[in-house]
Amino acid sequence: MHEKNFKKYFTKKTIFAAACILAIAVLSTAIGDSSLNRSIVYAESIKGIGTGIYWDQACMNKTLSLDWGQLEAGSSNNLTVYVRNEGNSAVSLLLSTSSWVPSTASGYIALNWSYANQVLKTNEVIPIELTLSISPTIEGTTDFSFVTTVTAIGV
Repeated sequence: MHEKNFKKYFTKKTIFAAACILAIAVLSTAIGDSSLNRSIVYAESIKGIGTGIYWDQACMNKTLSLDWGQLEAGSSNNLTVYVRNEGNSAVSLLLSTSSWVPSTASGYIALNWSYANQVLKTNEVIPIELTLSISPTIEGTTDFSFVTTVTAIGV
């Protein structure tokens, strides 16, 4: 009887150990494959100077960061934000980026927008599509950051 319990105990431990080894092998393969794809997961901060940046046209949900999701080398992703002139006179808009980490990332990552130089009246809101594009030649960068700023310029 004692020998039977020992075999049962030993069999359970062996199955558990085999399951753990299999799980480690599967996870290692998945992690290894993702590094070959040069996946980049990134969220950046965004700020407005004289503007408010929102997720909704009613300007109820302020945008503080942009989550671009998982991007591969050679891919791009679009996000739509709503920009409101929060000053007291008509303005046009300027898009800029700064504080790139690493600084070399700016040579492989581009941020563009759909803004067509229209003049915004006080409290006017317009949708703007932002596009983040990753160069197919990017290498060695799996983590990066930069600040996006939308500035109101008086007209």
